[in-house]
Amino acid sequence: MIIDFHAHIFPDAIAAKTIAHLEAKGEAKAFATGDLQGLLASMKEGGIDYAVILPVVTKPSQFDSINRFAAQLNEREDLCSFGGIHPDCEDIEGKLDTIKALGLKGIKLHPDYQETDFDDPKYMRILKGCKQRGLYVSVHAGFDPGYPQRIRCTPEKAAAVIKELHKGEENPKPFVILAHLGANEQYDETEKHLVGLPVYFDLAVILDVVPKEQLLRIIANHGYEKILFATDTPWHDQKADKAYFEALALDDTAKEAIAHGNAERILYGV
Repeated sequence: MIIDFHAHIFPDAIAAKTIAHLEAKGEAKAFATGDLQGLLASMKEGGIDYAVILPVVTKPSQFDSINRFAAQLNEREDLCSFGGIHPDCEDIEGKLDTIKALGLKGIKLHPDYQETDFDDPKYMRILKGCKQRGLYVSVHAGFDPGYPQRIRCTPEKAAAVIKELHKGEENPKPFVILAHLGANEQYDETEKHLVGLPVYFDLAVILDVVPKEQLLRIIANHGYEKILFATDTPWHDQKADKAYFEALALDDTAKEAIAHGNAERILYGV
């Protein structure tokens, strides 16, 4: 069993146009078509059993349509979609209630595409609201090729936010998931500022980039129970990432937890 905890798709009507735009913006070629059928074909080819969809609300007016699409995806047995929210949405509390009422397990935040630093008070309000409602939060962390001029979620910023969210707690329960091993292309800073804190890291797009010995060291020191297998499909090859992960020098307990056990705890409370 393997769960990809970081996947993206778009409604059929806009998928091709959206992927073309993102390919041009990030100077990267997608590995799949970016629609539902493309994801399902990639999952079948790559031996992925289940995927978590992470939609990004890039402007407040998208809130309703994106979360309706997410709720529809959750009717499938092989997918789970988080919801989305923009920090400039009106009535943040009401919108978080809507996300909860739709049965969504969490939300996706993307500081670069939402043009908001991760330690901005607008995000802190959302994060605290999610914590109160038992919603998980997946966050793009580190460098994004579409916005190379500025990193809005650095390990330093993320560490300060996580410490504030869990201040005074004796046994904090992580609910924030930092994508890309805590910070894409900032792995030394991840080790310095984030390892050991109550936060999940996902493995999206980093498996064949970060030095293998550093990856294994981060997993060991952070704790495998806070690591999630992820690919960022369609921007990475699910089949290749699964093969790379399965070849890592991890014991079976750690591999099972990272491959699906930790994800199942988040999604189903098991």
